[in-house]
Amino acid sequence: MKLLFTECNMGIAGDMLLSALLDLFEDKENVVNELNSLGIPDVTYKMERKETCGIYGTHVRVLVGGCEEQSMDGHHHDEEHHGHHHHHDGDHHGHHHHHNHDHGHHHHAGMEEITQILDALTVSAKVKEDAKAVYQKIADAESKVHQKPVTEIHFHEVGSKDAIADIVGCAYLMEKLGVDRVVFSPVVTGFGKVRCAHGILPVPAPATALLLENVPSLAGQEEGELATPTGVALAIHYAECFEQRPMMNIRKIGYGMGSKEFKTANCVRVFLGDTL
Repeated sequence: MKLLFTECNMGIAGDMLLSALLDLFEDKENVVNELNSLGIPDVTYKMERKETCGIYGTHVRVLVGGCEEQSMDGHHHDEEHHGHHHHHDGDHHGHHHHHNHDHGHHHHAGMEEITQILDALTVSAKVKEDAKAVYQKIADAESKVHQKPVTEIHFHEVGSKDAIADIVGCAYLMEKLGVDRVVFSPVVTGFGKVRCAHGILPVPAPATALLLENVPSLAGQEEGELATPTGVALAIHYAECFEQRPMMNIRKIGYGMGSKEFKTANCVRVFLGDTL
């Protein structure tokens, strides 16, 4: 059986998982062209090689309308902890103050609008279903955290175009890999605090913590927010179980790089191979 094992020793974020999956393909340029033809409005995927701690891997940047989306506090998302969108982790993507504040071109979509975008894509029914299921998990967690019905949840970072790109991209590459079994390692979350629109929250942020219910996880050695709601939602959607790497014949290894430097190599690593 074809097995994909994902190592989350430095957490899990949507863009890092996407980067790691892309790194498994020989013809990466062609695969990026395929991603760019899926029809996500205003989105362009750009791939670059990146080095951390002396090892090389793939880093995918998502450009929206030709430039990277800005977070509310003015940082480019890929400068934030871990190369992910920190306020998609600051857990304030569910709140409502964007009704009265203008965040520039940051547009926050609700579930209905996201469903419309997904339905219009040129991808298989399975990729659409997978992407919707991942979003539903995030919406449910946000709904509990903010004590609002799911219909009232407007995703902040997660509703923005680059997060849609991360989720759809992962679903598309998972289908393309055609694996029989997916296993994730226990999830390292990081520790400390994160600033978000509501104030300063502990890591893992509340939505991430809720998503991690019944999932083996640990703080790990690095301070910062390593696991994001999008990353964890993708993990719980695809993982058959969370355990250390089972016995397998490794055929290919992919490295998905984050942006921030830590003492530890900042990457999500995936192993593609066969179960024994």
